[in-house]
Amino acid sequence: MKKILIVDDEKDIRFILEEILTENKYSVVTIGTIKEAEEFINKNSFDLALLDVLLDEKSRDGLYLLNLIKNKNKDLPVIMMSGHANIQIAVNSVKDGAFEFLEKPFNQERLLNFIKRGIEFSDLINTKQDLHEKIFQSFDFIGESKEILKIKETIQKISISDGRILIEGPSGSGKELLAREIHRNSNRYKGNFVILDSSRINISNFDENIFGILKHGEVIKGHLEKANNGTLFIDNVNDLPLDVQNKILRVITDQRFKRLNDITDITVNFRLIASSSIDLKKEVSKGNFREDLFHRLNVINLNLPALVNRLSDIPLLIEYFFSIFIGNNYDYKKFIKNLDSFYSYNWPGNVRELRNLVERIAILGQDNIEKIENIIYNTLNPSLNIDKHNSASTELTLKEARDNFEKEYLVKQLKKNDGNVSKTAKSVGMDRTALHRKLSSLNIKH
Repeated sequence: MKKILIVDDEKDIRFILEEILTENKYSVVTIGTIKEAEEFINKNSFDLALLDVLLDEKSRDGLYLLNLIKNKNKDLPVIMMSGHANIQIAVNSVKDGAFEFLEKPFNQERLLNFIKRGIEFSDLINTKQDLHEKIFQSFDFIGESKEILKIKETIQKISISDGRILIEGPSGSGKELLAREIHRNSNRYKGNFVILDSSRINISNFDENIFGILKHGEVIKGHLEKANNGTLFIDNVNDLPLDVQNKILRVITDQRFKRLNDITDITVNFRLIASSSIDLKKEVSKGNFREDLFHRLNVINLNLPALVNRLSDIPLLIEYFFSIFIGNNYDYKKFIKNLDSFYSYNWPGNVRELRNLVERIAILGQDNIEKIENIIYNTLNPSLNIDKHNSASTELTLKEARDNFEKEYLVKQLKKNDGNVSKTAKSVGMDRTALHRKLSSLNIKH
């Protein structure tokens, strides 16, 4: 049963609203003063609020309570009411986050319609958030290539420690997923995994978001406090402005901070994991990243390879993503019989791009082979992925062009077979010894 908070200083209005909403199967709490409402909002949860604009205090009104609720839960629907309605009050309330504005005397049907839509909207937002979190957290760190097996082995060693970790790798390679895997295998797995995405930082309210704030007597926690006893993941740390880098460094050094508008020192205990899509050491040499912060973050370094450097994992990843989007009983091999185009494509978007392709097939292709083939062709068409050096190929001799083709082909085949020469020889139809000679002649390391 959905709980609705009603705040109105008129007893008769409270009684009428409670009667209407109770008859319509809602749980109702009615309050007549700002002070009581403030105490209730700070200590209790509810699903929707009906607030009168003008209440029992001159200095604080319904818009004050609206802001109090929105600071606690920005997605909770609030309907403002007023018997002295004017355009400016309505505009101000919606601007401050009200779901709707209801003029007194109100129409019962209109009231119930507003409440129904408000709760439906809130449920939709919460469902999307829960679904996204469950799907993302359910993803496993998939792969059996040499590079990934090495990282998995390292995870087991580092997860039990609290050492700071820097994860580097191209965009879409799975850095956040790896960070979650470390958190999930650590002693902090019961704590929060809090993400600070540096690429989306709003400098104007950064301090409030990271340190928290004491606002109208209410504590609003920032990222640092939310990560207490858990893990703080600073994604795209390379995008942090230099002045923000200094603030992060100070927290790491002092292990304490103050909320905005507060004089109390807050001490927190979290594990710090950072990620970067570019070489952070080079950014230090360019003066774009603080050297002292780099050394603080780079206690343990993990480097995630691009998908093109772990091609042998593609079948495992495809099968795994289909199990996520369709179910474990889906046999993709009945509908995707040839993976050659998957191996020859450069995957600029890495694992994220492969996941998106599988999701596209799951939604649009399903069991239609022709549709699936069209989706794959339109995404991985080799003509859309021509190597930039190919334009010079006409200037080569026939032997040079053939050697280049063979080298590129065999390098791809080796990656496809995770560097195993015996498997590669079998897949290309060559004797193992002959392949060894060919690899040596083309100067291909194996």
